[in-house]
Amino acid sequence: MEEAPHYDLGGEMEPRKEAVPAAFNKPTKGTSVEKFREMIISHLEAKVGDQANLADLATQVLSFTDSNKDGHISLPEARSTWALLQLNEFLLALVLQERDHTPKLLGFCGDLYMMEKVSYSPLYGISLPWIIELWIPAGLRRSMEQWFTPSWPHKAKISIGLLELVEDIFHGPYGSFLMCDVRTTTFGYNERYDFKVMDARYIIPEATFQERIRQQRCDVDMDCLYGTDCLTSCDLTKHRCTTEVTRPNLAKACDTLKNYILRGAPSDLSDELEKQLYACIALKGSAEQMEIEHSLILNNLKTLLWKKISHTKDS
Repeated sequence: MEEAPHYDLGGEMEPRKEAVPAAFNKPTKGTSVEKFREMIISHLEAKVGDQANLADLATQVLSFTDSNKDGHISLPEARSTWALLQLNEFLLALVLQERDHTPKLLGFCGDLYMMEKVSYSPLYGISLPWIIELWIPAGLRRSMEQWFTPSWPHKAKISIGLLELVEDIFHGPYGSFLMCDVRTTTFGYNERYDFKVMDARYIIPEATFQERIRQQRCDVDMDCLYGTDCLTSCDLTKHRCTTEVTRPNLAKACDTLKNYILRGAPSDLSDELEKQLYACIALKGSAEQMEIEHSLILNNLKTLLWKKISHTKDS
């Protein structure tokens, strides 16, 4: 916390000028709401690409900016929103506000924001001190990760939530997003077994990712890794990274779900489920290149799980 500004009551009623962080110096004093709207659209276009629905998203941002709902946008409100718009996770929360996959935004101050508490995280797995980890065989470790998971029908509902997230961020109304960290710690669920994204810092607009990665110098493909899961190839003629990811979001999501959903699966379903999951994990290239196959596998998996639990109270 900074010291409170000092006022010289003999002079103008102006606080002492402090060094303002770059994130908080826009928009400048005197900017009209219409001009601020143009700034937002231009920023969103740079982040998510030229989408037809950017005007709608800008309207959504302006509505959120008026945090005290008095019908006016103050300069501090506008500057807070501008700082928040620089964060990937905030942008994703806005884009998916109508859906249930991200915790609800409760409020903000500057570039800090508060979201509803998600009761259960990670999706599965337990955290152990490294000294204990060294002595546990890999097979036992995998079994231990499943000790504290919910019943299979509840796991199926949570898994459908992750598949729906993949669907929502692939060619959604506000462009495509890439999931660059699909570890179990990134996800959780609430008391009703609704899937929630816990950490969206590495779910980034595809346009932003491509802009960043094409400037990356490389000698091998691993130099073109962003987060833990977004890998492209290295063009050795230019020593620059290409922009197409080697695996689509869906393949990475299925990889994360495989051990989780196959363990305890009903016997009349497990063979077909395993077959579908391995077909999903085998997907390569960007989702655009295999849009039909991508949609088919996604719908098959969702239908398979949903048919099994739709008649139960767990759904």
